[in-house]
Amino acid sequence: MTPKILIVTGDAAESLEVLYPYQRLQEEGYEVHIAAPARKQLRFVVHDFEPGYDTYTEKPGYTWPADLAFSEVAPADYVALVIPGGRAPEYLRNDLELRKILKAFFDADKPVAQICHGPLLTAAVGGLEGRRVTSYPALELDMQAAGATFQDAEAVVDGVLVSSRAWPDQPTWMREFLKILREKTPTD
Repeated sequence: MTPKILIVTGDAAESLEVLYPYQRLQEEGYEVHIAAPARKQLRFVVHDFEPGYDTYTEKPGYTWPADLAFSEVAPADYVALVIPGGRAPEYLRNDLELRKILKAFFDADKPVAQICHGPLLTAAVGGLEGRRVTSYPALELDMQAAGATFQDAEAVVDGVLVSSRAWPDQPTWMREFLKILREKTPTD
């Protein structure tokens, strides 16, 4: 049976932070499902850095269908979880069904990969307390407020939790996550 990995996201997620792990994990032989607040066509965004801006810019990105609504997810069916960033985590952290999913993964000590603003979700369920993490650098204070030690690095591994700053760091992020997956959940 092919191991399944869950990606949780919503509208305004960063396109690259959803689609890169989605395709990379499939390439490794995992079955990957995308869950969102509802089964619908999601609208992702593209964040970029332009001269003269104090922060990133946002443009419309790809659209992609959600395979499942959060209410349809059975966490026990999945061996790992991926949490993309973008603006989606800002509002998704208020979703009770999603918080139940996140808590189930942390309670079972299953591998979790989070990137950019994704750690806002794990913070919402107490999943960062006492851990070392990275995130989009502007969230350093949020990570500290959630009880984590922030490190400004391409990828930070703490047990089965792998975090990364943003889409430019994805090769390092996925390389570290795949090391954990291959050890805990081989596809053969």
